[in-house]
Amino acid sequence: MTERTSRTVLLRGGNVYSPADPFATAMLVEGGHVAWVGSDGAAGAYADAADEIVELDGALVTPAFVDAHVHATATGLSLTGLDLTDCASLPEALARIAAFCAETGEGGGVLIGHGWDETNWPEGRAPSLAELDAAAGGAPLYLSRTDVHSGLATGALRALVPGLADTAGHHPEQPLTQDAHHAVRAAALAHLTPGRRRAAQLATLRRAAELGIGTLHECAGPQISSAEDLAALLALAAETPGPEVHGYWGELGPEGVRTAKTLGAVGAGGDLFADGALGSRTACLHDPYADAPHTGIAYLTADQVAEHVTACTEADLQAGFHAIGDAAITAVVDGVRAAADKLGTDRVRALRHRVEHAEALTPETLAAFAELGLTASVQPAFDAAWGGPDGMYAARLGAERAAALNPFAAMLRTGVPLAFGSDAPVTPLDPWGTVRAAAFHRTPEHRISVRAAFTAHTRGGHRALGHDQDGVLVPGATASYAIWATTDLVVQAPDSRVAGWSTDPRSGTPGLPDLTPGTPLPTCLRTVVRGRTVYER
Repeated sequence: MTERTSRTVLLRGGNVYSPADPFATAMLVEGGHVAWVGSDGAAGAYADAADEIVELDGALVTPAFVDAHVHATATGLSLTGLDLTDCASLPEALARIAAFCAETGEGGGVLIGHGWDETNWPEGRAPSLAELDAAAGGAPLYLSRTDVHSGLATGALRALVPGLADTAGHHPEQPLTQDAHHAVRAAALAHLTPGRRRAAQLATLRRAAELGIGTLHECAGPQISSAEDLAALLALAAETPGPEVHGYWGELGPEGVRTAKTLGAVGAGGDLFADGALGSRTACLHDPYADAPHTGIAYLTADQVAEHVTACTEADLQAGFHAIGDAAITAVVDGVRAAADKLGTDRVRALRHRVEHAEALTPETLAAFAELGLTASVQPAFDAAWGGPDGMYAARLGAERAAALNPFAAMLRTGVPLAFGSDAPVTPLDPWGTVRAAAFHRTPEHRISVRAAFTAHTRGGHRALGHDQDGVLVPGATASYAIWATTDLVVQAPDSRVAGWSTDPRSGTPGLPDLTPGTPLPTCLRTVVRGRTVYER
């Protein structure tokens, strides 16, 4: 990660994605703000005053991306350690585990890995405890499933958790869920040294900067990380040139509000779990899973949601909830509405309370999101990974219910604000891949234009924070931007008539890279945060 001090920079000879001038080829930055956008012909007037002139050579300049849902420490551990995401079979995963544990050796403390997904393996199952212990060579090892809502723990790690066998979600041989999973995860993270944690967090910040990401929303909480972890990340981001980090603390009620304020978090939400995940069969549904005789896990009631939203609203703090299944989303909506009935709808709407993931929306809950001003913090890469008629969602829910998930087009039509993220390490930091996933949703009726998806992944993340002026390159705006090497710029929309008119110069619609599946994604050349260069290729 590199740094350049704030100064006057003139960029010219490229394409600047700006609503101020859809044909802009140049931009002037003074300190931490955009001072001007326009044509190369007019840019000459600013050349003498510039401390640096960047010849773009046709490159594209856009606002920097915002990833609205990440877990920085877990992501960094995957980037630098044991990542099972691309394992194609159970034997391959066990071999990788064995190699990692052997390389780490004795004295490595509790080992941590991530990313196994039995739905992608021919065996169709996770490793047994005996298989895991053999691969780990007796080491204490924690492995989160790809959705981080269940996990594997070796016998040595289980032995570090008193009373684990009596905890909800415990199984003597198979993956752990619910409280049992939270307990072994907490035990593993408690053994993470400050040095390892810092290295992991730095790896995430560096990777984000390399990808043109200028802002991260860290979703922390007592069941996903710790207060110490969030405090360390916020301090690291403040002292290290790189993406800005805004923290959320997912703890319920007045105590959660107090902790969030003490930590300097922007909200008491993020991963405040109303349910789990579809892959782990812990997302809470109205009707049973297609491949299991139950409806998942409800972690919160509507009354608890109402109490939390009331406490947050009275403290002038944004609330937020993790809710994936339709029953969990209904509980959140009912709770927020009860708080609005008590405090007034306008007061509740003003804080833009968030719902993370919001996958199984119904027409009724969709309308409620718009009514209550709820921001949907969503992850289009989930659909790319698990959607479609042959994907994990269809296996869990059946084809009809699976096809209704992640209805981005309907959300926009209804007026629901969208903020895109990755939920890294669940899916990787990959902003252009995220925009592509929304524009080429596996269910065609849910697709949105590349422009709308790009807005959700830039300005949408800032709006979720209440920073309406950020995420756009216009005079006076914050100078957080990225420079991209890319091919021809186009306008892509689900409706070919819209795309056809938008490419007409008379429409004044600026183009973005061609994200047709199979085409190379843009390469980041430079990332700038508030006028300071934090990455240069």
